[in-house]
Amino acid sequence: MSRDVLNEGCLFLKRRLSFLVIFSVAMGFLEAVVVVYLRQLYYPDGFAFPLKIIALEGLSIEYLREISTIVMLLSVSVVAGRNLYERLAYFLFCFGVWDIFYYIWLKVLLNWPPSLLTWDILFLIPVAWSGPVLAPIICSVTIIMLAGSIMFFQRKGYAVKISLLEWALLGSSAVIIFSTFIFDYLKIIIKGGFLPKIFTLGTDPHFQKIVSSYIPTSYNWYLFILGEGLLVFSLIIFCRRMRLAKN
Repeated sequence: MSRDVLNEGCLFLKRRLSFLVIFSVAMGFLEAVVVVYLRQLYYPDGFAFPLKIIALEGLSIEYLREISTIVMLLSVSVVAGRNLYERLAYFLFCFGVWDIFYYIWLKVLLNWPPSLLTWDILFLIPVAWSGPVLAPIICSVTIIMLAGSIMFFQRKGYAVKISLLEWALLGSSAVIIFSTFIFDYLKIIIKGGFLPKIFTLGTDPHFQKIVSSYIPTSYNWYLFILGEGLLVFSLIIFCRRMRLAKN
């Protein structure tokens, strides 16, 4: 691949990434604004655990809003990318930027969180995800690094492909980190015998009573570090293999 073609490709990538950053930052602002309104409704004195129960209609809307957010990120990635790995890279990149700027905008609009170790509800599907704000921000930085590596090697003319081992490491990392976010609420569901009612928990008064008194006290940082370690290890293996494949 000639130098002129590479330079043209890099310029094209910079322009495309610039628009994706603008899109993701704007999405983060939109998401933060929605949360501002929700907290004015449910937490006028400031957000804190235990959680206040949202009516079933409002909870259903929240589920759809979260699904719509992922659909939007997927859609712009499919439009921007030209192949599977480029689209994957753009999705990871947009997701990471969006998530980081969501918290930046919350800090600007609400001066929240007071600390990176402040607990937050991160997602609601399939059960509530919770954890210190620092954890999803670390995840976002790491997946931006992964996305950047895929983009770099593609623009350099490498035949980018994630190996089976790398997929296994990435999958294991995702499962481990995901488990740290849902562990507490999943424990409530399983111990309380609510698993058969997983799709109707929003209307279960007993479950609502338990959740409305739950206050998280500790996060499994050791398990999180293990998951992040696997993610970083898979990234190192991927980059090393790509460089050796070109030689």
